[in-house]
Amino acid sequence: MITRIVRMVFQEDKTDAFEAVFDASKEKIRARSGCQYLSLHRDHHSPNVYYTISKWDAQQDLDDYRNSELFKTTWAKTKFLFADKPSAYSLEQVIDLP
Repeated sequence: MITRIVRMVFQEDKTDAFEAVFDASKEKIRARSGCQYLSLHRDHHSPNVYYTISKWDAQQDLDDYRNSELFKTTWAKTKFLFADKPSAYSLEQVIDLP
């Protein structure tokens, strides 16, 4: 399983626009083959910094989503709202805590 964390910094006056884009896309992303989980988080101390956390069965599932028309159209609506370059991390769990 792959956990994908994406950190995004938005222009302060564009956060509502981003939340609207995410809200319109979230169920379609969750319905993608291999997507087990998707959530949106906002930084407690910096309200224009958001994180998406998603879990994918395999890297290929994540890659298929990233190459999809859904990703391209969602990203096109999102990228002009940024205040800084986003960063993304793909993680594999090493130890499962009880």
